[in-house]
Amino acid sequence: MKKIILICAKLLFCLALFSCKEKLVLAETADRSKENESSLTQNPEVERLRSVFSKMSERAKNAIPNGNPEEFLADLHKVLDEEKKAHRTDELDLLYLIDKKHSVSSSYVPKDLKAVKNNDLWNVSRNDLSLRPESYAALENLSRAALSDGIKLMVSSTYRSYKYQEGLFNRYVSQDGLELAERYSARPGTSQHQLGCAVDFGSITDDWGETKMGQWVYSHASEYGWSLSFPRGYEDVTGYMWECWHFRYIGVEACRFQKKWFGDVQQFMLEFIDEWKKSE
Repeated sequence: MKKIILICAKLLFCLALFSCKEKLVLAETADRSKENESSLTQNPEVERLRSVFSKMSERAKNAIPNGNPEEFLADLHKVLDEEKKAHRTDELDLLYLIDKKHSVSSSYVPKDLKAVKNNDLWNVSRNDLSLRPESYAALENLSRAALSDGIKLMVSSTYRSYKYQEGLFNRYVSQDGLELAERYSARPGTSQHQLGCAVDFGSITDDWGETKMGQWVYSHASEYGWSLSFPRGYEDVTGYMWECWHFRYIGVEACRFQKKWFGDVQQFMLEFIDEWKKSE
């Protein structure tokens, strides 16, 4: 009987000790949570982040997954650091936002444009193509990788001057009317092509995305810093119909950032970065 009483006493003691430890663990967890919340609150960049997010569209906000703000900021700074390294004095940033609401002047021409001619890496559709140096180097990297898989890329359109875009847009308006033309062609001064960092590949038709070349580019472009500008189903966001052939060079880190945090939609990321820079 004494042994039974002793065993019961020991069990009760163990239960009491476990309960105390459990409360202690919960208390420590709560303290750590408060400390984390406190550190985030004290981080001015987190408050800046919340302010920038509040200005984004509801569709953009819904595309952004829940996550650690400090992890997001760390990824953001990788993107900005990469852009800073690529930036050249008196030149627009690599992630400059240009769309129906954001433009460049009629006199803007990227500096040091490099001619894109037929060579061992790619074919071209015209002899008057050119790109910014950063984009040219990235196209070389992309094309070498494609060649290693037995695919030679076709480059169909690159830098376009304000005047060239003006003539192109006016022709489309005459052909299809203003309303339809604005769905697939940019007004002069609002085209990514004027930045010298956009490339149209292949046939510039919807079926290009189904070709071997198109499928390869879709699968590997982001590894070399190229991002699809006008994805399917986002005309209300980008302002343009789906263009499977149109890619913009934004850098490898930006491509990773876009995929991880912005539903792989370039426009969402560029709008965020534009607001972020304005908030400095």
